[in-house]
Amino acid sequence: MSLEIGSIAPDFELNDQFGQKVSLSSFKGQKNVVITFYPFAFTGTCTGELCALRDDISAFLNDSVQLLAISCDSPFTQKVFAERENYQFPVLSDFWPHGATAKAYGVFEESRGCALRGTFIVDKTGVVRWSVVNGLGAARDLNEYKKALSSL
Repeated sequence: MSLEIGSIAPDFELNDQFGQKVSLSSFKGQKNVVITFYPFAFTGTCTGELCALRDDISAFLNDSVQLLAISCDSPFTQKVFAERENYQFPVLSDFWPHGATAKAYGVFEESRGCALRGTFIVDKTGVVRWSVVNGLGAARDLNEYKKALSSL
């Protein structure tokens, strides 16, 4: 079961596509954070969703918002995926311990070893203010992210 609205978002520290550690807590008091879990790099729906974020990046990466994309793919896969698609936001690897962050957010699909399509908007105090969790093949609507962000 995924996190409930109003709960404290579990902190995490994961490596991005450059091998740099990124933690949720590093944004506390500074930025609202959009955490978007996706199943697998290089797949059609995942690439489409992240490219849509890339193409509208000013809404999701600015002075008040930080976008973090997370999958259970290896750090090496994340690096090549981010380079190929020119992602200018952190693409984080939840590879080891495998899916620990996705599990903490209630979006790990045990039978496939990947994250579901879960998105969580965490406010500057670390509280989950909005979320959506879709199945593996169901893309999310970025306009819903924008509506949720505008209410913060």
